[in-house]
Amino acid sequence: MRTPRISELEDLIAKRIVILDGAMGTTLQKHRFSEAQFRGARFKDWPRQLQGNNDLLSLSQPDAVRDAHLGFFRAGSDIVETNTFSSTAVAQADYGMEDLVFELNKTSARIANEAARIAESEDGRPRFVAGALGPTNRTASISPDVNDPGFRAITFEQLHAAYAEQLRGLVEGGVDLIMIETIFDTLNAKAALFAVDDVAAETRLDLRVIISGTISDKSGRLLSGQTPEAFWVSMKHARPLAFGLNCGLGAKELRNYVADLARVADVPICVYPNAGLPNEMGEYDQHPDETGELLGLYARQGFINIVGGCCGTTHAHIKAIADSVRGVEPRHLHHDDRT
Repeated sequence: MRTPRISELEDLIAKRIVILDGAMGTTLQKHRFSEAQFRGARFKDWPRQLQGNNDLLSLSQPDAVRDAHLGFFRAGSDIVETNTFSSTAVAQADYGMEDLVFELNKTSARIANEAARIAESEDGRPRFVAGALGPTNRTASISPDVNDPGFRAITFEQLHAAYAEQLRGLVEGGVDLIMIETIFDTLNAKAALFAVDDVAAETRLDLRVIISGTISDKSGRLLSGQTPEAFWVSMKHARPLAFGLNCGLGAKELRNYVADLARVADVPICVYPNAGLPNEMGEYDQHPDETGELLGLYARQGFINIVGGCCGTTHAHIKAIADSVRGVEPRHLHHDDRT
């Protein structure tokens, strides 16, 4: 079943450049929540340390998560991502919270939808919620043991099962689309796509996806070795709603790789870079105006259809980005007839 909201979003993408949100981690970290605040009353006796599990804040600090989403909507975002980047059993195993995965995803989707409805009531603009699927902290293509190159810390089947469980929660919570993001290993992404197909069949919903890879360094490749063009060729069978890159690099460093994708892909291009490169303390120093100016140039050069920010980007960054691309025509799609 095709949902009316997806059709509405597709129409919006065809008309203008659509704005994503910024970094949930950066936004939530500004609260400097203590261990006790991460735990809340429900998890006060949990046997493991929970500080740093930002996805758990959807259960222990839901108002802060809702306010973060609402701040992005008010700054100009058309789409926000759920607070579920690490809400798989694979990632939550670090905290012993595998059994909470369905609840984490359903609740995070509900909170994002609440923020969307508030924002819509304020200005009448439609808002959308993307269910965020992160890459997990395991890779299916690369051995973590240099002494045993054939070893894998996870199997394709385990990844598929973890993503399917996450997706069921997100769908139950009412997301409009799925964001498979920060992909460093194409095989992990294929497991996620396989899970999307299975859950779509279960629910009889047309689950549209945005696929976004990450360039790990100035080699211009994903960690698993693919160039952006090769990554597109290996993913285009999924016919994503949009395709692109996020994280890894800032807008200045990411430009040429986005240009390569814009040249070969026949679907909308989605880009959300970091706020520059991290400093020696791992922080991001790029001012919102600079991020906005760089991504405004992407727009004027005809590279993008959807744009936002990743690590280090705040509500102010998203406002600057939205201001910089306002009135600029979105990238025109072309037919990719290469095999």
